[in-house]
Amino acid sequence: MEIEILKKEKTPQNVIDHSIAVCKKASKIAQNFPEADLELIRKGALLHDIGRSKTHGIRHAVVGVEIAREYGYGEDVLNIIERHIGAGITKEESKYLDLFEKSYVPETLEEKIVAHADNLISGTEEVDVDFVIKKWKSRMEYPDDNIKRLIKLDEELMQG
Repeated sequence: MEIEILKKEKTPQNVIDHSIAVCKKASKIAQNFPEADLELIRKGALLHDIGRSKTHGIRHAVVGVEIAREYGYGEDVLNIIERHIGAGITKEESKYLDLFEKSYVPETLEEKIVAHADNLISGTEEVDVDFVIKKWKSRMEYPDDNIKRLIKLDEELMQG
């Protein structure tokens, strides 16, 4: 169902392939958490980048929420899409990123799992946290707070 929606929205094939890889990684992470909602994680992981069918900028998460809402997805899936970028974006950071001023930090277990699975997949390949830190340091002006959130997510999800 979700793959058909991605195709209908003309999501680039490399983004679909990435989303499938994120879904697999998220499912693997979720095995450590019997309380995790696997179906919610599957839907959120497959749809997390649907906004890339319209834009590849940071606003793809907000655009993705609008698209998924049109298909009738509930707040639980919409929140995964909106909060999947990096290790989350704080309300303060949102001001500088041309986003609606609010927190985009993942809150629920399922949101955290999808966001971190996305961090640990580059294209369709699994990467480690050190790879992500290096990438963020090369791309972000002030990555320190993001890196702290990334490490905290990794400790919570991967080392527990």
